[in-house]
Amino acid sequence: MLMSTPVREDTRLSLWRRARAYAVPPATIETATARRLAGDWAGACAAAGVDLDLAPRTLARTHGTELATRVRADLRRLAPDLLRRHLPRTAPDGLLRPGLTVTLAVYDAHEGGGRKGERPVHLVARTAPAWADAGQRISLALWDGPPAGTDPRGRSPYDPAAVAHPHPHPSRRFRFDLHRHLWDATRAGELRTRSGADRLPALPAAPDDPPGPGWAVDRWAAEARLLLAADGGNPGPVVVRLGARHRLLLTLEEDGRARTEPAPAARRPGGTPGRGPAGHPAAGRRGDAGTPLLPDAATWILPDLALLRAGLVTPDDLHPLVAEALVPGHRHVPGARPAGTADGPRFVECRGSVHRIGLVDGVLVPLDHDPDELRREELLVALSGTPLSCLRAIDEARRRPDCLSGVRERLAHGDTAGALAAVEALLGPGAALRDGPLRQALERAAERKVLHGLYRAGLRATGPEPSSASASASDPDRGRLRRSRSPRYDARAARRRLARRDHPRHALAR
Repeated sequence: MLMSTPVREDTRLSLWRRARAYAVPPATIETATARRLAGDWAGACAAAGVDLDLAPRTLARTHGTELATRVRADLRRLAPDLLRRHLPRTAPDGLLRPGLTVTLAVYDAHEGGGRKGERPVHLVARTAPAWADAGQRISLALWDGPPAGTDPRGRSPYDPAAVAHPHPHPSRRFRFDLHRHLWDATRAGELRTRSGADRLPALPAAPDDPPGPGWAVDRWAAEARLLLAADGGNPGPVVVRLGARHRLLLTLEEDGRARTEPAPAARRPGGTPGRGPAGHPAAGRRGDAGTPLLPDAATWILPDLALLRAGLVTPDDLHPLVAEALVPGHRHVPGARPAGTADGPRFVECRGSVHRIGLVDGVLVPLDHDPDELRREELLVALSGTPLSCLRAIDEARRRPDCLSGVRERLAHGDTAGALAAVEALLGPGAALRDGPLRQALERAAERKVLHGLYRAGLRATGPEPSSASASASDPDRGRLRRSRSPRYDARAARRRLARRDHPRHALAR
């Protein structure tokens, strides 16, 4: 039986559900919120894993007290945990998009500090490159907009931390200065209107519109007007990025409606088709030199709203500011206990009966065996004997526990405290880890943290290259790795993928 209508499903929901579960834990939100409400914006940033690469006092000497006052006011409004929740992420693990610079605010008119001409100053949030993204930390800095006629990718002399960053200039695709409700605690209430939560979801009305419920088609016209007004109010089309090779031109009509059409294919200098709408006469790389680009936050439906409509999360699972905006009148109730806690002993079948294992003095031990019996069994194991089922269960928990996947997820998203809490809840704070996947995951997290420290200190600007085939193989503990691109590696990887097919290849009768 054929279906009359195609199935519409947002495949990004699984990504965002995974990110929402581990990226910003409730303990981080509570600590950052308490410090922010107390006026300690620096402490709130520290609780949310945000590093500061700016000093308002130094800024007052270089750009004047007026700009320093404006920056300090925005820092007091900043909710770093809310910013971390809304920053762009990548599939399939839901980690922060690496090597990205996002503009939070733009300060156009300010004292030049003795410099010729006034240049805009951007308050930006940066993510580390992929090889140094341990802990998923974010940095706040100031970026001086380049004067006319200079390289737009130039690094600001007032931002020395951007020397090792692959993309220190702000991204056109991600502009949070047009979406302050994604990081400004005082304007979080605008989230309901700007996300379209106060109206029913709309399906595409024209064949050229993108399919699926993941696109915020009904908000494109309003967001395009805000974008054009911020860029000077020049009328013209707006580019909507739908993918790496798919663009739309959004044109606002005089009657208030919007018209979309496919963007012309780009042409490289040699005449070959390129990517994006660069072939359009008005398209360029910069905002006023080409067609404005609709920000990614305005292109897609807000992930929290999509998860809420799909029934994958409850209002209590959302950030308190987000829940207050999307569900008016809802009173946020945080979780009763942190994830990973275990209550009471666990049961194991041992010698034909059910025995208990639990925590005693901070160590996981068998509860139904006396000390003399345990010493005899340990001696038997040392002589290559078979241990008791209780001892085997404890050894397996120390090497490969049931919560290993959750520990890996927390370590990948920078929640080291949550990962250690899950391990201590299972094994106890005084347990010694055996050689195995759990210990390897914790050791790799520590090594990558050292690598991130070298990057932050400016002692390393590139990631380590794999020295062997085993080093370049996929590793769930380390996440994204810099892999070799040699033909030999590609052939070996292709053979490995074909050997692990889920379903055999079937021939079709002709």
